[in-house]
Amino acid sequence: MTSGRTKRVKLDGPHNTTALPRARPAWNHAVGSSFIVPGLTLTDHTFSVPLDYADESKGTIDIHIREVVAYSRSRHQLPYLLFLQGGPGFEAPRPTEASAWLKAAVQHFRVILLDQRGTGRSSAITTASLLRIGDARAQAEYLAHFRADNIVRDAEAVRMAMVPPDAPGGGRWTLLGQSFGGFCAVRYLSAAPEGITEVLLTGGLPPSVGDPNGTETAYQRLYRRVVGQNQKYYQRFPDDVEAVQKIVAHLIRQPEGGVRTPSGNLLTPRSLQLLGLSGLGSGGGFERLHFLLEKAWDSDQISLSFLKSFDAWMPWDTNVLYALLHESIYCQGRASRWAAHRVRNSDFSDTFDAALSVANGSPVLFTGEMVFPWMFEDFAALAPLQGAAEALAEKADWPQLYDLKALQSTTAPVASATYYDDMYVDCDCAQETAQHIRGIRQWVTNEYAHSGIRDDGARIFEQLLAMTRGSIPLC
Repeated sequence: MTSGRTKRVKLDGPHNTTALPRARPAWNHAVGSSFIVPGLTLTDHTFSVPLDYADESKGTIDIHIREVVAYSRSRHQLPYLLFLQGGPGFEAPRPTEASAWLKAAVQHFRVILLDQRGTGRSSAITTASLLRIGDARAQAEYLAHFRADNIVRDAEAVRMAMVPPDAPGGGRWTLLGQSFGGFCAVRYLSAAPEGITEVLLTGGLPPSVGDPNGTETAYQRLYRRVVGQNQKYYQRFPDDVEAVQKIVAHLIRQPEGGVRTPSGNLLTPRSLQLLGLSGLGSGGGFERLHFLLEKAWDSDQISLSFLKSFDAWMPWDTNVLYALLHESIYCQGRASRWAAHRVRNSDFSDTFDAALSVANGSPVLFTGEMVFPWMFEDFAALAPLQGAAEALAEKADWPQLYDLKALQSTTAPVASATYYDDMYVDCDCAQETAQHIRGIRQWVTNEYAHSGIRDDGARIFEQLLAMTRGSIPLC
């Protein structure tokens, strides 16, 4: 067991990369306690890194990582693997046992679970913490430092401090990126390829990285995917057409245009449609959504059980970063200007108009992984941050995230599980990006939804690892 060890780590020298400034001070690296869960030994680490790597006078934030190793191999020298979580705005997994993809991974690696900046124990961003920063402009300026480019800089700081040059892999590590974590991994491949042994992506090829209108393109494609998932859902559960219409009609009749939930949110027809985010695009989602709708009523009122469940399905109070920065993850040199909202209103206005659907007797369609400006009115935790959200939507000077020349010349093996019916990362947009990554190997499949790493993680992990290492040969 270890506890309270603190060491100073100088993060310059022979392992300098383009992801970090050349001149850096020694930042604190605190090694916390180790503990055991069934089959695994876990050790906590905390780093102090700059909020802004280009201007360290802006202060520092904490970055938390958890080092995970199979209990039986805790004394072995193993190569390192960094897991990059989906999001943005979600903390790394908290393992309670050796299971799923992690059980497979620790047979090969010492696994690093990174709480990306602003999440978990990495100087978490909350409504309260943002309000302490200052006005909307100050909040937006602060939040601009929490995209993939700085997540990669943080990861490089961790790598140079933790991965010994004489470890297997020669000081480099393997990346496993799920969803937005895959976007971060491709950014890593652009900015600091010398730190990478190989890259494994699960639903994580960022869409159309060479398209200057990539944000709009992504949403135009995704809305079509969402329409298709709605059609599949109502084919599975045809009685839910009437069930959802009944809820929408009831909400329209309310004085506020909706019903207040226990968390103070306003359940309106448009916020009801957000249930598609979790209900339509992941394994078991159709069933969970159907069972949620089953308990919608208490006599002629929306039931308390349904309202509490609705709050639980909406992560905006505990994951405000997701709502605030979601569109910015696509932005390169242009403002998003609420792209999902604009595309919906211009190309799909009637398709996703809940009131019109009820009037016409047609199915009310749920939406997907889109963030809308009115969410900062309907959701209590987001309402105080409306000004910051507007400022971020208008921000036009986002730096480039991807270096196409670097991707086209990479020598790191890259393998991707690309899900054909993915509702969150459009398969066609993913193919446009894949054309820029030298030597990428793809496993394109409709066997899994976007949640494949959760649903059958061990199989997917082993398949991708075999693809990067050549034990599954080209054919």
